[in-house]
Amino acid sequence: MTRKELIQQIFQKQSFLCVGLDTDLKKIPQHLLTEEDPLFVFNKEIIDATAPYCVAYKPNLAFYEAFGLKGMEAFEKTVNYLKENYPHHLIIADAKRGDIGNTSTMYARTFFEEYQVDALTVAPYMGIDSVTPFLQYDGKWVILLALTSNKGSLDFQLMTDVEGKRLFERVLEKSQEWGNAENMMYVVGATRGSLFEDIRKIAPDHFLLVPGVGAQGGSLDEVCKYGMNKDCGLIVNSSRGIIYASQDTDFAEAAAREAKKIQEQMATKLSEIK
Repeated sequence: MTRKELIQQIFQKQSFLCVGLDTDLKKIPQHLLTEEDPLFVFNKEIIDATAPYCVAYKPNLAFYEAFGLKGMEAFEKTVNYLKENYPHHLIIADAKRGDIGNTSTMYARTFFEEYQVDALTVAPYMGIDSVTPFLQYDGKWVILLALTSNKGSLDFQLMTDVEGKRLFERVLEKSQEWGNAENMMYVVGATRGSLFEDIRKIAPDHFLLVPGVGAQGGSLDEVCKYGMNKDCGLIVNSSRGIIYASQDTDFAEAAAREAKKIQEQMATKLSEIK
C-alpha cells in the first residue's frame, strides 16, 4: 500500500484506526478453545466485525510465536485472510526486528516476501545496516521505534547528548537519511502527549503509528492536537480495548461497538483538518 492509497483509505473511511491483534488464548472467550485453531477463529471474527471502522490491522508476533508452529500457522492464516478479503487494509506485522547484514535481509524476506505483509516494526538501535534491508521493497513500509509508551522508554529514549539532543530526536533525524515519508513511519506512544509537537518539527510529513490509546491511558485528543498533519499522518492502534471488549459469545459485536466509537471520534478529528 502506497502513501497515497493509505491517505485515500483514511479519508474515505473517516478513520485512522488500527486494530491490534494481540490474541491471547487466556483472554479470548472460552467457547472458542474447542475450535481446531482458536487463534485464527477469534481473529477472523474480530476482523469481520471491525473492518468497516479501521484502516489497518496489527498482529503482534509475540502472541503467535509463543505457540510455536500452530501459532505461526494462525498468523499466516490471519494475514492471508486479510489479503483475500480486505485488501485495502494495511497489514502491519508488529515484530520489532532489528539485526545486521544478512540477518536483517532474511527478516525482510520473511515478512515482505513469504508473508507479504505491508509493514513491519523495526528497532533502529543497531543503525543503518539493521534498517536498510527492509527499505529495499517497493510499496512496503518500515515502522521504526522512535518514542515508545512504556515506562522503560525513559531509560534511553529521552536521554540527552552533549548537544542537548534527545536520543529519539537523533533517531528521527538520522533515519531520514535512509528512508522517506513514502516508505518509513515511526512508532510514537500515545502517552507522550505534547512531545508529538517536537516530533513533528523533525518529521512533519511521516506517518506515526501510535499505540497506547485506550487501555494504556493515552489521549486521542492530545495525539491529534500535537501529531496530526494535513494528510492526517496518524495510525492510532487500539488492541485490548477493542478485541477484549467482551469475553462472551457476543465478543465480535462488542469489538465492533468499541471500534465504531473510536472511528466516530476520528471522523470528528479528520473534519477539522484544513
